[in-house]
This record gives sequence, structure tokens and C-alpha cells, in this order.
Amino acid sequence: MTQPRIEIYTKWGCPYCVAAKSLLDGKGVSYEEYDVTMGGPKRAEMVERVPGAVTVPQVLVDNKPYGGYDDISALDRQGKLDAVLGL
Repeated sequence: MTQPRIEIYTKWGCPYCVAAKSLLDGKGVSYEEYDVTMGGPKRAEMVERVPGAVTVPQVLVDNKPYGGYDDISALDRQGKLDAVLGL
């Protein structure tokens, strides 16, 4: 099974972003990180791709939004994150 495309929108100094990346790193998966600290086109892209997203991180797997750190850590606790990540 090939790893799905994992993307994460983050801001500098965001503890939830650090936690989300740490969780993904711990799973041994690679991901693309987009820094939206200064706003700009990537922030606009995030809002377009994840309607209603006002906070970071925003984690997407194969273009499907999975929310932020609380959401992916809840999936992990339920034993469902590995399947989402293709592990």
C-alpha cells in the first residue's frame, strides 16, 4: 500500500502544530508542510480547501481534511489513524 499524500498547514510558534507534526513524525510518515504564519496565498488556499478553517494545524490526507491536532490524536487513540495514514 502506498502512503497517501499528507499535508499540514502550520504557523510558527503554534504548540498544536508542533504536536501534530510530532505525532506524524512518530508514525514515520512524510508530509508536506505549508507555513501560513504571514497569511497570503497558502492561507487562502487552506480556507478554500477546508471551509470554516480558522485555526492551525489543518491536516489533510489525500485532499480530505481531518482537522487539527486534537482530531488526529483522537483518531490515534481510537486506533484509526494508522489506517488513514496508510500504515
